[in-house]
Amino acid sequence: MDQRLVSVIILGFGFMLLFTAFQTMGNIEQTVINSIKTDEPTFKGDGYTSLAVIYAMLSISNWLTPSVLTKIGPKIAMLLGAFTYCFFIITFLWPKTWLLYVASAVLGTGAAFIWTGQGMYLSKCSDESTISRNSGIFWAMLQMSMFFGNLLVFFLFQGKTHIDSETRTLVFSILAGVAVIGIVFLCTLRKPHQLTTDSSDDGIPEVQQTPRQAFISAVRLFLTKRMLLLSVAFIYTGLALSFFSGVYGASIGFTNAIGESAKQLVGLNGVFLGVGEVLGGVSFGLLGKQTAKWGRDPIVIAGFIIHIISFLLIFMNIPDVAPFGDTNEVAFFKPPNAAVAILCSFLLGLGDACFNTQIYSMLGGVFAKNSAEAFSIFKFTQSVATAISFVYSSHLGLRIQLGILLASGILGTACFCLVEWSIKRSRTMIVNECETIDSKN
Repeated sequence: MDQRLVSVIILGFGFMLLFTAFQTMGNIEQTVINSIKTDEPTFKGDGYTSLAVIYAMLSISNWLTPSVLTKIGPKIAMLLGAFTYCFFIITFLWPKTWLLYVASAVLGTGAAFIWTGQGMYLSKCSDESTISRNSGIFWAMLQMSMFFGNLLVFFLFQGKTHIDSETRTLVFSILAGVAVIGIVFLCTLRKPHQLTTDSSDDGIPEVQQTPRQAFISAVRLFLTKRMLLLSVAFIYTGLALSFFSGVYGASIGFTNAIGESAKQLVGLNGVFLGVGEVLGGVSFGLLGKQTAKWGRDPIVIAGFIIHIISFLLIFMNIPDVAPFGDTNEVAFFKPPNAAVAILCSFLLGLGDACFNTQIYSMLGGVFAKNSAEAFSIFKFTQSVATAISFVYSSHLGLRIQLGILLASGILGTACFCLVEWSIKRSRTMIVNECETIDSKN
């Protein structure tokens, strides 16, 4: 097997294990914190605020990561970031308000390193013909993380309306152990320059820059027309990320009218998010060649249509006040339907995979020579939107949040398609010019 494909698979295993721990944490954080407050009245932490701090620090740190990666490389950057994820999980064994927010800030900084490093490493393992395939494989493996941790939560939270200290300790200990195994996988990655003996076969020309040059290059790339348009799509993925990773699962758990299984469904919500994400990643990984031929825009448009369906069903099924805490209110479906709630989880995951696999494909292919800068801009823009969303999630009802997602989704989808069509026109012009030159010769 091609060594670069092997490296993509090892990268996928490392992220799958690490994010089995973290994505499960994000999914249950608000629910667990509400139980901690009951047991320890001195604890004043808030799950939405914690997630907002994480993504705020991530957005700020993303401007520094291209400069740092020029010195330490993507592998070391990913390892540094991975340790901060492990630290964040371990702090929940000793719940303190100040420690929650310190760990959140540390994790936000580390997340910038791990995600920019991942994007740069994936680009160096790919070329124009394999980037769609590799993006799909990585995304599917990453999103398998939604299965295992959330299945654990599903069984351990079964029949519980209050998550007691013993259950919390068991869950956090298991998740921390899984995160450590993920770090071991990342340690086995080969450095990018070791993936091929022929530098001309690497697909991605190596661009040597000083830290200052890397920062200036990132700013210049951000201000280009294509990247500004793509940033609108990045914003939508950030708003959607905060909704399905923190708000929607908690809203299901807080909807008492669903029945005694409401808290248990928080874990099942994460599982079916993962099913949708993995199905999308596998499909677009297998269809990598067709995607390169037909373009990325049909997949992104399909993803947004899937999201519109899920938004409508959530609007009908979950009460408007559900994000704020336990409620006996109902929406239009009386009583709320658990099966519809889980179907929406699947649709949210599938639609998100449509967007993210195509964004990864575009950044890793079209912006391959500036991969660190491109992925740092992606994570910066996405993280700003995610942080803002977690801030307003504590104050705005579910229906207003769905309206914001709908409006931003329309704009984001349109802007992504404009960039994709621009790239298609540029390629067509280049092909026509080459054919003209050949005919003259």
